[in-house]
Amino acid sequence: DWKLMKPEIFATIMDFFASGLPILTDAQPSSDTQINEDDDETVQMIKELLDTRIRPTVQEDGGDIVFMGFEDGIVKLKMQGSCTSCPSSVVTLKNGVQNMLQFYVPEVIAVEQVGGEPEVEMKIMTRAQKNLHNNKEET
Repeated sequence: DWKLMKPEIFATIMDFFASGLPILTDAQPSSDTQINEDDDETVQMIKELLDTRIRPTVQEDGGDIVFMGFEDGIVKLKMQGSCTSCPSSVVTLKNGVQNMLQFYVPEVIAVEQVGGEPEVEMKIMTRAQKNLHNNKEET
């Protein structure tokens, strides 16, 4: 019924305008998921899922995910943007991305993060160590 849906739709639209995000962007399609002639059917399905279902969700949080390859049942992905410093990126990769790819593409055994930036990884490790140290002192 329209009377029930209208307030929710209106609130969603107003929230978007209040966020200050651009309505349209000049973003170019990612070349990593472009289907190539030499891609087999499995790689084509992986790229299609990354482009249509996974990447848009990750980009909503300010990150991106780049297809780096598929070998021996393992999908190799690189996390970018806010995903590189997010402590839950591993959970996102394993629980979200891996589960979805395995559901739609039975050939996928696992998903692996590759090509992390060393300085970002060091910051994450340092932050985790500080949190562990602080938690020990509190208990």
